[in-house]
Amino acid sequence: MDPIKLEQVLLDQAEEFNSLLRKTWLHRPEEDLVDLTSDLAQCVIGVRRSGKSILCINVIKNANLLFAYVNFEDEQLISFNSDDLNIMLERLYKIYGDFNHIFLDEIQDVDGWQHFVNRLLRKGMHVLMTGSNAKLLSSELATHLTGRHMKIELYPFSFSEYCEARQITQESGTTRERGLLSRAFSDYLHEGGFPELLKVRRKDEYINSLVTGILENDIEKRFRILYKESFERLAHHLMNTAPAKLNATRLCKLFDFNSVHTLKNYVSYLEKGYLMCRLPKYSSKSKVRVTGDKIYPVDVALMNRRKDAFAPENLGWRLECIVFIELLRRFNPEAKDLAYYEDNTCECDFLVCSGLSVEMAVQVSYDISKGKTFNREVKGLIEVSRKTGCNELLLITDHDKKELQIEGKTIQMIPAYEWLTTKAKH
Repeated sequence: MDPIKLEQVLLDQAEEFNSLLRKTWLHRPEEDLVDLTSDLAQCVIGVRRSGKSILCINVIKNANLLFAYVNFEDEQLISFNSDDLNIMLERLYKIYGDFNHIFLDEIQDVDGWQHFVNRLLRKGMHVLMTGSNAKLLSSELATHLTGRHMKIELYPFSFSEYCEARQITQESGTTRERGLLSRAFSDYLHEGGFPELLKVRRKDEYINSLVTGILENDIEKRFRILYKESFERLAHHLMNTAPAKLNATRLCKLFDFNSVHTLKNYVSYLEKGYLMCRLPKYSSKSKVRVTGDKIYPVDVALMNRRKDAFAPENLGWRLECIVFIELLRRFNPEAKDLAYYEDNTCECDFLVCSGLSVEMAVQVSYDISKGKTFNREVKGLIEVSRKTGCNELLLITDHDKKELQIEGKTIQMIPAYEWLTTKAKH
């Protein structure tokens, strides 16, 4: 790339960077996971349009440190390659002066980026970077950066962040507050948490474009998928039917795949593109934990906001997806495992585990007004408590709140909107 043109692009980006730093942005909890003093590259990764760049901007703004900045999504850098990286670094010193911190936004599109980042780290540079598409896989970071990285995963807005962005009070002490919070949660249940959805009018078009971009530009190109139509049909089917258990044999027949291996690869690509998240089945046996997985969309907007989507208006399924992603937000940074429980006598939606120890059991049911539903959910918690020794039992519903004492066990029943806005209490 022409050095003079590159310098002009970097100057324009510096102006934009300074403009972003002057604005006020919503604080997100994941910001606290970023360590700008670390010798490890701080890698913020997640689904496209979840707010990774703005999170990094906020981190930099609050740290009050001199950062150089490059946004590799700039269309003017489309011809940028690894040979240009040294020229870029020289021009950055010219623009910013002597800096020890650098923010590389979506650098994964540059071939050989990992060698450049590793070189910066060896020289003592503090690196903050983002990545969303399948060229910056979390599974490959350790290889690319020789273990010299810290991964921070970011999801779309939680309900708490959604309320803050809409300036809705998260208090639920009075009847009025509970009603307004419940109303906001009903909106979130249908709209999901992609930050830009709060501003756009054509929400369906936005989500459709986002999904198409991830499937076609990120996953299919990255993994050189030959049977693109079948892959896309599978992706939309899983988003339509989520949460669903993965039955490889049935899905192979449904989409005419030649092998289970192909099917499993396709599902793994959807995970790596951050469209879908997998939940294993709980067992003390490793061979059981790797079979019978469930799969969820990364945000409920993906269930019905896409073109030709026909996911049913099942609020229970939507609530279950929201709770799962929230559990990932809360417990992944603590290196806790999540699983679901199922045997011949009962089921439980989510277990929070530390090794083989089950620390929390969670059932999710939008409406428990029917005795049959209530009894099924409670039975699952009681049986799981007996079989695993877990005593923190939680039943998340749309609006019911009470403490249940059943067979010597205590079950906390709590409305979703309250649980989602009181993280300290889990």
